[in-house]
Formats: sequence, C-alpha cells, structure tokens
Amino acid sequence: MSSSVTTEVVNFVVRSDSAPSDVRRKAIEHIVDGIGLVLAGSRTECVKKLAELVLEKKGSGPSTLFGFDARVHPSDAALVNGTSGHADDYDDTQLSTSADRIYGLLTHPTTPVLAAALASGEMVGCSGRQLLEAFVVGFEVECKLAEAINPQHYRRGFHSTGTIGAFGACAAAGRLFGLVEQEVRHALGVTASMSSGIRANFGTMTKPLHAGRAASNGITACLLARKGFTADQNSLDGRWGFMEVLGHGVDAEKIMGRLGRPYSLINPGASIKMYPCGSLAQPSMDMLLEIVCEENLTANDVREIRLRAGPNILEPLRYTYPADELQAKFSLQFGLASILLRRRAGLREYTREFLESVEMQETMRKVRTILDPEIAKMGTEKMRSIVEVELQDGRVLRKVAETARGTPEKPLKDADLYQKFKECASFVLNDSQIDKAFSNIREIEGVSNVAQLTALLVS
Repeated sequence: MSSSVTTEVVNFVVRSDSAPSDVRRKAIEHIVDGIGLVLAGSRTECVKKLAELVLEKKGSGPSTLFGFDARVHPSDAALVNGTSGHADDYDDTQLSTSADRIYGLLTHPTTPVLAAALASGEMVGCSGRQLLEAFVVGFEVECKLAEAINPQHYRRGFHSTGTIGAFGACAAAGRLFGLVEQEVRHALGVTASMSSGIRANFGTMTKPLHAGRAASNGITACLLARKGFTADQNSLDGRWGFMEVLGHGVDAEKIMGRLGRPYSLINPGASIKMYPCGSLAQPSMDMLLEIVCEENLTANDVREIRLRAGPNILEPLRYTYPADELQAKFSLQFGLASILLRRRAGLREYTREFLESVEMQETMRKVRTILDPEIAKMGTEKMRSIVEVELQDGRVLRKVAETARGTPEKPLKDADLYQKFKECASFVLNDSQIDKAFSNIREIEGVSNVAQLTALLVS
C-alpha cells in the first residue's frame, strides 16, 4: 500500500528494531512508576467496583488483577489494571514538541500501554526484555499519533488517553502477540472504531476508565485480528479515517518517518508526576512549595494566594470548591491549599476526609485564580502561571511557574522515583516486598518470564 499514517504505524510495530539503551533505561523508569500506580489504584472505589464487575463473570485466565489476587482474561486484566493506573491521576504525561500543541494535555502514555503489555505478556509468557520492547513500541506509537492529530481533537472534548491510548495499547499487544502486517492493519481498524473518552467525565470515576478501556480495546482488537477478524486496512487515514473523523485532520510530518526518530521517551520526553492530580497544576504547586519552605509559612501567615494563568490551565482545573476527592484532582484551590497546610499533596492528602476538614475548607477560600490574558498570549506549549502569596503583613511573594519536578527540565532522582513507588505500592505490599519488586523492575531486562515479575506484585 502507498505511504500513509497507518502504514507508518504498521511498519513500526512489525519491523522496528530494539530501541537504543538510553531509550530502554528511560522506559524502565516509566514502567516502575506505572506499576506502582497500578498497585495504588487498586484501593480506589472506582477500581473496586470495576473489579467486582469483572470477577462476577467467574472466568479465569492467565493475566493478573493487581491488588485482587485474581487471574482473568487479558482484556479484563487490562481493563482493571489500566483503570487502576489512572485512578489517582498520578501517571506520567506526554510533553509537546511545538507551541501549537497543548503541553501536558496530549496523553498519559504509560498507563494504557503498560496495562496492555503486562496482560498480553502474561498470556504469551514473554521475557522481561520482550515486555520492555513492546512497551517502547506502544509508547512511541501513542505519543507520535497524539502529536500528529489536529489539536482540535482535545480542544473539542476528547480525552486523548482514552482515544489515542488505545492505539498505543494495540501496538504493544500486537508486538507481543507477534501479529503480521495484515493482522496489525486489521487490529488498528478495530481499535479505531472502539476508542473513545470525553473530557466531560473529568473529575468522575469514568475518567480513569478511559485508560482501562484503551488498554482493553487494544488487546481485544489484536486478539480479534489474530482470529481473522477484518477491518479497514488504512483506518487512520482518509476522509473517514480516525485522524479526520475524531481529530479534524492530521499533521503528517509529525509522524511520517518520525517513529523512533527520535523516540518520544527521550525527545521531548514525558513527565513523571510528583502530585496525584491534573498535570497542569504541578508547576504552580511546586512554586508554592518553594515559597512556603523558603519563608517557613503556615496558613495563618497567608492572607491570599493568587494564581494567574491562561485558559489552558484554568478551564481543565475547573473545580473551585470540589465536592469530592475526584474533583479535588482538578482543583487548584485544593492542591495549593494542601501545599500550604501540609507542604505536600500525596495520595494520603487527596482524600474526602482531608477535603472536608475545617482547615482545608478555610484554606481553599484563600486561593483565588485569575485569567491572565498576557500569559494566555504566550502559548500553551508550557504550563505557565504566576503564583502570588500575599501575607498578613502586606508583603507579596511571587514566583513564575513553567515546569515541575519530574519533567526533562527537572528530572527525578532515583531516590524520588523509589519514594513515589514506595508510597504507591504500600497499599498492597509490605516494605520488603516493595524493595524486592522495585529492584526486579529496574532489572527487567534480565527477567526470563514476565510471570516472575508479576508474582512479586501480589500481597
């Protein structure tokens, strides 16, 4: 077939060589982070309800439901584990390569791909190295497609992690299942008709379900294709193809000849979050943390916190007074108040109990957001804001925020990655289990069968 976006993806899934060592090392960091988040997410109400539904089928299979000591069909495992990985909104964020794309609002690339790769890998008994290579392939496909699709895809209300993430999951699963070219074409076509997710569901249990459905749909599409199930063979392209129908067009130069050249894991990279909330809040929260620590402030010292930003930040983070812990993840008022009150904002802060506390309710009222047209004019390729803290004595402390810890500009240290993994995994594993799991994931290329690794992730 002639050159097309679909053909580019198919060729990369089927024919790409093993990624360079620096790409694989970076991928392992994201796998460590992603597995920790799957373990943490298993404690959430939305995942418990979803797992209950899956387990009502009373089916068995080769793939692990992490946090539930159960094994089910790969598509069901990917559904639950993918939802777990996104349940806390703590998973990594794809970064933009150009000013006309929206920084931090492309995809959460690891969760759909990793959930699909783990479930598929257990089914075929792959090695750790094969799992890693499939993850890199899926991550790359997801990120390049998200860059190439017209930004109107996101602006008009689609959640890219659910829509584009399904193609990353399909690519990873297809690689592990050893699909041939024609089968990958059909799998992509099936995926194109199943991928979905709308931003209206941000702040509800359905947002993380987008990532779970993406992971599950990718596996289902590959398993159907392996059985001879057919779909359009150029489904990403043309008038009725995915990129046009759901995205109003494609910037082909962002993907044609670009898959793996360079790998998105390295350039521009992806950010690993330090707070379990919307990525757009993180630079502002880091800047407030700097102010609070430098001045040794308490809530009583502060009269008002003003956050100046453009609509790219203020519209998604829209809950001024969140009604529950899910809405709190999309609330600048909650995130900034948590930093002021506790100098942290982790999984044990994003709870209904803390949200409803008197101190939190009082402190959130001190936070005011301001739509700043000058910041808006500067573009959306960075998460720009200005944090102003007015003290009771009249002084105003001010910092400009553009990036956060965990981004390529401020990469995490190994100790930071371990501490985040420990925070997340502690909901399922004890300290010794956490240390063993962490070290084994870091050495994933030496694992002969992925089942050896997944066995370390159950209590």
